[in-house]
Amino acid sequence: MAMKVEEKLEDKGSLAGRSRVHLDGMHQANGKPIANGKTDGCGKQEANGKSNGLRESLNRYTWQEIQRHNQENDQWLVIHRKVYNVTDWAKRHPGGHRVLNHYAGEDATDAFRAMHLELDIVKLYLKPLLIGELAPGEPNQERNKNSQLVEDFQELRRTLEASNMFRANLWFFSLHLIQILILEVLAWLILCHFGNGWTVTLFISFLLTVSQAQSSFLQHDIGHLSMFKKSKWNHLMHKFVMCHLKGLSANWWNYRHFQHHVKPNIYPKDPDIDMGPLFLLGDSQPVKYGKKKIKYINYEKQHLYFYWVGLPLLMPVYFNLQSMQVMYLRRYWVDIAWVSSFYIRHFITFGPFYGIFGTVLLIYLVKFLESPWIAYVTQMSHIPMKMSTEENRDWLSTQVLATCNIEQSFFNDWFTGHLNFQIEHHLFPTMPRHNYHKVAPLVRSLCTKHGLQYVNKPMLKAFGDIIRALKKSAALWMDAYYE
Repeated sequence: MAMKVEEKLEDKGSLAGRSRVHLDGMHQANGKPIANGKTDGCGKQEANGKSNGLRESLNRYTWQEIQRHNQENDQWLVIHRKVYNVTDWAKRHPGGHRVLNHYAGEDATDAFRAMHLELDIVKLYLKPLLIGELAPGEPNQERNKNSQLVEDFQELRRTLEASNMFRANLWFFSLHLIQILILEVLAWLILCHFGNGWTVTLFISFLLTVSQAQSSFLQHDIGHLSMFKKSKWNHLMHKFVMCHLKGLSANWWNYRHFQHHVKPNIYPKDPDIDMGPLFLLGDSQPVKYGKKKIKYINYEKQHLYFYWVGLPLLMPVYFNLQSMQVMYLRRYWVDIAWVSSFYIRHFITFGPFYGIFGTVLLIYLVKFLESPWIAYVTQMSHIPMKMSTEENRDWLSTQVLATCNIEQSFFNDWFTGHLNFQIEHHLFPTMPRHNYHKVAPLVRSLCTKHGLQYVNKPMLKAFGDIIRALKKSAALWMDAYYE
């Protein structure tokens, strides 16, 4: 399949000088153009015959003017050369207000396209926010960005859309859901047949751990809208998998995870790397703590307590408590109802064997066992990679510098939920994971062309790199603290 995609890419000729597709002419994830919008070579909207008049009435802005509007109470951003004031809309943004604030004063074209599925619906929300466009002579993106790299990446995306790389195979996801449900039912049947002895309890805990880990990966797919063509069906299924099967808030996960995706390893915009005061990550944060003589704990040993704090407590303590806190404080009543069904189901299923207290212990034993699995898979692709404050890089560079891949195998694909293709996932979040391996050669080729390092490593090395990165950060803290 990769060869077919490559042939299509070659048939299109040179990537340089290709036209940019504007908002109203963007393609949906299935490669079909939006029904009520067409684009010509310049990407102008001509369907309603009013684009010329609209263009004449729009204000013109330079990048210097736009970049001044980058505060929480004053947020402008650019999408396909159009300037939008999202200040008031940010609080109502379904993906959370911080995602928009992270791109305030910047070109958000590729981030916008990467994170949304149904563009014909999304553009209805954008229309009232339009305040102008880039002035003639202004580049499509900030001057510090490589325009050729940006054009090449956008051309790659159009090619992948035309090749149906964003079309999901429902049988693939159905089989993963069936796997999860079979493990849940099997655990209950074993209890019914063999009783609740220690050996049986440990065995069903293993089955439920596998079920929970695979549920984590499936909810991740659905949260990124990669299962169904319609967002509403993805949202509904996400509630079922994340809230009912896992007992965690879908809204909490969305708002946290989307920030990570748009600005990975960017401090302090990516919440996944803001682990202070427990862990200090990267190069700048340890030095900052060290110079200020901050020593909440002995950071020199952080690579050691990662084993007995970070790995086992990520799911049962940190994620679980944060999910409950966010649901309660923000009054996510729908999520609260769905999460309640998770506990009710467990009390009905396992209560007759263990009682209420014993069932709660079983739930958190499974979360405890699942935690190292999820911690390793989610951290091995990011902690060892570049971390920095905001550098306003293009989408491709931002994602590739902050992520790495793990070598492909059937086991690695299953064990990581295909997050061993972290680079492809970050570049194309709505792409179904079963297509990552098909587009990986094209992404690698594009990285090679523009001098970006495409990192692909064995899984065990990736696990070890987490510890090595923590030791390196600890050494930087020590040097700054004791100087």
